[in-house]
Amino acid sequence: MFEKATRLKLRFPSQKGFLTVEDLWDLPLTGKVSLDNIAKQLNKEIKESSEESFVIKKTEKNNILELKFELVKYIIKVKLSEIETAEKAKVLKEKKQKIMELIQEKENESLKSKSLEDLQKMLDDL
Repeated sequence: MFEKATRLKLRFPSQKGFLTVEDLWDLPLTGKVSLDNIAKQLNKEIKESSEESFVIKKTEKNNILELKFELVKYIIKVKLSEIETAEKAKVLKEKKQKIMELIQEKENESLKSKSLEDLQKMLDDL
């Protein structure tokens, strides 16, 4: 899919001008100039140009529009997956941090419960 796109030198119209396939990876998912807006525009063009016919075959223009649309959908899927992975990693990191804090508190409680002699001996052993 990407090989075909680069060989055809596909360009995607946007409010910033024409974008290459590589440029799509730098766009945000939503906003004024975004993958979502490009996908919506491509979907609209596909619907307008592809009235179902049982006699007339799809044109090259339709095939290119569908390729563009599939590329944008793929990039959106990858970016959403990356966001989900990052969020899971963040939650896991926060959970580990809480556990580390609780371990530290338990160790402190354990030390507080020791006698003065035990603490002195521990200090001397260090």
